[in-house]
Amino acid sequence: MIAEAGLAALWLAAALALLQTLAGFGGLGDRLAPLTGALRGIAAAQGLLSLTAFLLLIWLFARTDLSVLLVATNSHVDKPMLYKIAGTWGNHEGSMLLWVTVLALTGGLIALMERKLDARSFAATLGAQGVIALGFYAFLLFSSNPFARLSPPAAMGQGLNPLLQDPGLAFHPPTLYIGYVGLSVAFSFAVGAMLTGKAGPAFARAMRPWVLISWIFLTLGITAGSYWAYYELGWGGWWFWDPVENASLMPWLAATALLHSVSVLAARDALRAWTIMLALTGFAMSMIGTFLVRSGILTSVHAFAVDPERGTFILVLLALYIGGALTLFATRIGSVRQGAPFHLFSREGGLVANNILLSSILAIVLIGTLYPLIAEGLFDEQLSVGPPYFNKTTMPVTLVLMLFLAAGPLLRWRRDGSGSLPRKLLLPAGASVVALVLLMLFAPDAGLLPLLGLIFAAGLAIASLVPLWGRNLLRTPLPIYGMVLAHLGVAVAAAGMASESGFTQERLQAVRYGEEVEVGGWTVQLLGLDPVAGPNWTAIEARVLARKGEGEWILRPQSRNYPSPPMQTNEAALLSRWNGQLYATLGTQDQQSRWQLRLWWKPFVSLIWLGGILIALGGSLALLGRLWRGFRARYTKRVQEGFA
Repeated sequence: MIAEAGLAALWLAAALALLQTLAGFGGLGDRLAPLTGALRGIAAAQGLLSLTAFLLLIWLFARTDLSVLLVATNSHVDKPMLYKIAGTWGNHEGSMLLWVTVLALTGGLIALMERKLDARSFAATLGAQGVIALGFYAFLLFSSNPFARLSPPAAMGQGLNPLLQDPGLAFHPPTLYIGYVGLSVAFSFAVGAMLTGKAGPAFARAMRPWVLISWIFLTLGITAGSYWAYYELGWGGWWFWDPVENASLMPWLAATALLHSVSVLAARDALRAWTIMLALTGFAMSMIGTFLVRSGILTSVHAFAVDPERGTFILVLLALYIGGALTLFATRIGSVRQGAPFHLFSREGGLVANNILLSSILAIVLIGTLYPLIAEGLFDEQLSVGPPYFNKTTMPVTLVLMLFLAAGPLLRWRRDGSGSLPRKLLLPAGASVVALVLLMLFAPDAGLLPLLGLIFAAGLAIASLVPLWGRNLLRTPLPIYGMVLAHLGVAVAAAGMASESGFTQERLQAVRYGEEVEVGGWTVQLLGLDPVAGPNWTAIEARVLARKGEGEWILRPQSRNYPSPPMQTNEAALLSRWNGQLYATLGTQDQQSRWQLRLWWKPFVSLIWLGGILIALGGSLALLGRLWRGFRARYTKRVQEGFA
């Protein structure tokens, strides 16, 4: 009865989503206005019902109920409990239920917590949330039922894709989905603002925390996913420009631009049209990502569904939501009054340039991702767009973006006629010059793009700290620290990317026991191999001695075999030092009884993920600062009202 209870909760949640839609949009007129007062309760109840359905699905996976089709095809009786639970969303139906659960819970939180918007804008926002939820409930109930029964029940279960049997599965998809759903909230706020014509600072202040949350979780999800692919797939790379990787990057680019735009609107009442358009674009990118993963048009470890009918369903939803929103934008943007003017040479102007550059990168990635699919679908041409295209087109724009990232926060609002910008940039420019000299002395063979990346990263790292100069650090608001830390994180990540790209050394060699291999100043020796067994796999594990100077370390790369489903994987062994990582994988044995060892020395590669963590931490500080400021203002107001 657990599966039936979960399905019933889904149907009830869908009914409440319909009621929320009617009540929300009814708040714009008179006919359904009496229902508007119940909106908060309706949205909260919908969130609880969706959460109930998802928790019941987790229960089915945890107890390995093989009479449920989804459990039988994505779990196994002998699978570790962590992967039984995480396997709930390691498939198409479960991941979509997680998606809609986060969406419904977010709508409930908006209903319970939002107090900044006027009544009509609030109702329209929840109405838009209801429309989005209703489409995905229909998708689950009519096309992707996660609670469908299997008769007769399976004996053991087919198991989970071995590449997904990693702790990363417990963290990476949920964080990305929270990020995607945060963009749906921004979309709903934008729709509400267009319907009511109220896209001013109050609208921006209401939307900004949700954009920040979305951006933080997208950053964490992409960072975690990059590291997961880096150590799990055994290819030695941290980003492959896989179409589904791009599908997570594109919403992040849109969210980054939106975050800057909504901050300007909240603080200076400018960039109203920019903010609304970026909110629509961000959700469009998350919908495109959902379509790519679940349409069956891609073959990827990320892609769950292979049924074109499901892809068609999502494509119809995408057309309805994004097409309808763009039509609304075209017809109603004239009703949104122009915001406050500003001079081109100002902080607002710098943020506009920042948004243009981010949008340019987004367009480049979108074209490179979709063009091969369009060419194959329309012209039956097999095209491959890989790293050479993306690196050569996005890197120059990114370098220019880093310049604006360094200079923008140092400009004044409205108009900067002080002429102080060159003086403020002296130290960052000096850091870039020092980096150039050091690189020419010690790394003259570095490629042009890695060289420029390190030079610009050095300047940006110093420039990111300049906003703190002359301030009382104890009285500096948390959002300022958040901005500084996030921009510093960009510099750190860029330095890691440039170092990994310019200085990585690789060695692939077949060796016998006792033979040594040199790579990146390390001496690596194969000592032997041992059979090992895990909870649901067996493996051949190499004992590899790595020496450098007086230090010695043992690495243990594995070649694993999973019985259900049958698959062989390579588990990399990593040795992290302050200046880089030694990366080792074990290959197959040849006819001369030699084993293939693939080795990389990757200088400062860990800075990539450290930078991602710093960026997310900066966003978290900004969010905490905004929430604390709002709490303090409400508390002060209540105290004053109490004395009055």
